[in-house]
Formats: sequence, structure tokens, C-alpha cells
Amino acid sequence: MVFDRFRQGWELPGGRIEEGESPRQAAARELLEESGQEPDGPLRFMGYAGFVLPPDQRAEYAALFAGSTTDRRDFQASEEIAAIHWWNLRDALPGRVQPLDAYLAQLAHELSPGLFHRTGRG
Repeated sequence: MVFDRFRQGWELPGGRIEEGESPRQAAARELLEESGQEPDGPLRFMGYAGFVLPPDQRAEYAALFAGSTTDRRDFQASEEIAAIHWWNLRDALPGRVQPLDAYLAQLAHELSPGLFHRTGRG
């Protein structure tokens, strides 16, 4: 999870697709830009999420991808992201968590539990 300075909460890394990118390429780029992490291989497509964002009730859709890494890289804070946290879905995160992102993380875990199994630190 990444801590967004502007929304003051933990959320999944993500963002918009840039011109010429596939959704998978955009997910990998956003993961690297926001967390400094790179997956061991191609990200796995988990599905689409549709949601309505307040305050103007704007409908948005997102593709959800998941992956794993065995090489945790150092994190450098940015203007947008203050911190990252490896979340095991059991322990509370230190601060507010975006409910949609917590739900999507749980859903991705349920759809592919082997992908998220780790030994050692959570």
C-alpha cells in the first residue's frame, strides 16, 4: 500500500493509462513510480472494478492487476507518495485506509491466494 499525501490515506498504487500504454504496462509503471517496486514477472490481470467517486458521483472503471516480488527495493518518498507499507491484510495499517482499496486488496487476495503467500515479514 502507498500513503497518498493529498488524500491522507493508504491506497493501492495506481493511476491513469498514458498514451500508447496497455493497462498492464500502466499498472507496472504506476507501481514503480509510486512504490519503487517492480514485479518479478508480468502482472496478473484480476478483473475490472467499477465505482462511483464523491463528491460529484463520477463513475470510474479500473483494471486490477496483482504480482509478486522477491526483491524489495528501497522506497524514496515523492511529492505524491509519503510512504509504502507491505500489508498482510490482517494487521491494521497505521492511519486511514481508503475503503475501496482495502476491498480490492482483499478481493485480489481471495482470487489468487498463492500469489500473496509469503514467509517472513508481512
